[in-house]
Amino acid sequence: MAILSSLPNPNLFSSLPTTPPPSSRPSVPQKPPIQPPKYPPLKSKRPPKSDPSTNPAFNSHHRTSKYYKPVKPGQKLHPDDNDDRAVVVGNSGISYQLPGAPFEFMYSYSETPRAQPLAIREPAFLPFAPPTMPRPWTGKAPVKKSKRNIKLFEPLGGCGGDDENPNENLWSKKYEMLRGYEMGKFNVRPRKEVLGAPLTRTEMREMVKHLLSTNKQVNLGRDGLTHNMLELIHTHWRRQPVCKVRCLGVPTVDMNNICRCIEEKSGGKIIYRMGGVLYLFRGRNYDHQKRPHFPIMLWKPATPVYPKLIQDAPEGLTKEEADELRMKGKRLLPIRKLAKNGVYITLVRDVRTAFEGSELVRIDCRGLQPSDYKKIGAKLKELVPCVLLSFDDEQILMWRGREWKSMYRNEVPQIYLPSANDSSPTDLLDTESRQVSPKMMALWQRAIESGRASVLHEVNVSPDELLSKVEEFESASQAITHSYPATIYSDDRRSSPDSRALVGEDEDDFSEDDECFDAVESQVPLGSLPIDLLAMQFSDGDESDYEN
Repeated sequence: MAILSSLPNPNLFSSLPTTPPPSSRPSVPQKPPIQPPKYPPLKSKRPPKSDPSTNPAFNSHHRTSKYYKPVKPGQKLHPDDNDDRAVVVGNSGISYQLPGAPFEFMYSYSETPRAQPLAIREPAFLPFAPPTMPRPWTGKAPVKKSKRNIKLFEPLGGCGGDDENPNENLWSKKYEMLRGYEMGKFNVRPRKEVLGAPLTRTEMREMVKHLLSTNKQVNLGRDGLTHNMLELIHTHWRRQPVCKVRCLGVPTVDMNNICRCIEEKSGGKIIYRMGGVLYLFRGRNYDHQKRPHFPIMLWKPATPVYPKLIQDAPEGLTKEEADELRMKGKRLLPIRKLAKNGVYITLVRDVRTAFEGSELVRIDCRGLQPSDYKKIGAKLKELVPCVLLSFDDEQILMWRGREWKSMYRNEVPQIYLPSANDSSPTDLLDTESRQVSPKMMALWQRAIESGRASVLHEVNVSPDELLSKVEEFESASQAITHSYPATIYSDDRRSSPDSRALVGEDEDDFSEDDECFDAVESQVPLGSLPIDLLAMQFSDGDESDYEN
């Protein structure tokens, strides 16, 4: 080790030489790796994607974009620079005008808010067939034509002769080839002509009887009567004269509006209504071939922007008063719990009744979608009417307003009876006259004659005087009610088992020649029962016999 340390550059591990020694074998050149074969690209089954710069439809509105365009009342927007087709902004929302249409088409005819839209959330497109919309086709390729034989089918509208051949056999059937369904023909016949003569009760019963337990129906949900439901109703009318419509959810708050819209747009007649179920009759002279063919909406248009329902300072209140009412409403118990997809026919009546006892009303809407209970609140604001205060915590809080009027204000019955001095009718109240049905009039007059009701001639009386008159009438009416004519039959032998007293029986039931009983009439004082007099007489007789 001392020797190694004395060396100038000690290196225990020597490095290899920089150049390898020459080998005797010749070098073989390496071959390049085998490359994978190149095949032509596979043909895609999907249609080629169009360039967004070339197609204007892809550059327009999208669901995720924030499109906002203010509109004016009554403004008409023409998407195709065509005066015949237009998007109309009116008091009932957005409607679509087509040439030759019987009315302006809408997505929903019954659930449109009755307020003027402020703006639209998408450009003015008509959601109908391709001729009316500049949108590209992005669906799948059409299915290949089938090689099977063409089947004939019975045409819609029944069988029998037509207008061209009236002498044709009415019981013969004709078959024709399947053809494309043509839409957009608005051959509207008068509604009275299609309905014909009114149905009798027997006919209505026979038509509705077999539909009570069937589920072949049109389901009407939160969107109400939509445009495509009109075509669905006519499809049901093709097979049977009555179409069953089941209404659930938000539209059932105002069933009268639903019935009016269905009859007006479809042309039928509602012959029976039970809860949220309607039975729509097509008419005696209905012909499926001559009905109007409405175009189908291909998508749901975006809902326009409407004014806010909840305001910081509602009508007739300041912001401080509104906040105080909202805090008070949080401690209020809800009058009702709304179920999802329920039937809310009695909701308006319940709210009106609740306003009779409290100025605030709260409805529990937990489990419903926010759009649903907001629509319900908008309907209650118009139908009750009331002022909406809050939708917090899935609760509808309403205030009855300063101009609220009780619904029992004019419900005091008025009876017109002939007075003693004059033959002219005497009004029981000094207020304005009110019409009373003849049946109600007869019932009141019968009650007064029988002593179960009384006429209060003095209206302006104090509460104490009124209470005394009521107590006096109550005692008199009870005496009259519990008093009956009594006939007592007695015998000289009071202890005999044949002695008996018959109360409330007629004398005609017994023979006049009966020697065992002597009829003795007793004068029963008003307000006492005949049994009391009998007990008194028998008790006196028993005491006299005991003393003897």
